[in-house]
Amino acid sequence: MILHHIQSSTAQSAGLRLALRYASDLDALIISGDATGSVLQASWQTKLAGKSVYFLDEDVHARGLTDLVATRYPDAQLVDYSGWVQLSLMFDKVITW
Repeated sequence: MILHHIQSSTAQSAGLRLALRYASDLDALIISGDATGSVLQASWQTKLAGKSVYFLDEDVHARGLTDLVATRYPDAQLVDYSGWVQLSLMFDKVITW
């Protein structure tokens, strides 16, 4: 089980695309930093559908995206830094893209 940490914008990095290519059904993704806004595009919503997705709440709130994330990713969970640490301990490995 791998926690894929996506922190770079999809315009700047292929990290999310690569993470989705290698992620298994048991893996999860945590979206933070510049990736937060870029995954709100409809094409990414489709690709992330059915995946276990978390967002770092500080980055979502800092960008004023709370309502958009809730609307476009209703099954995603917002986590704080403590929650991020807890997630990292639940998975065998964390890969940052």
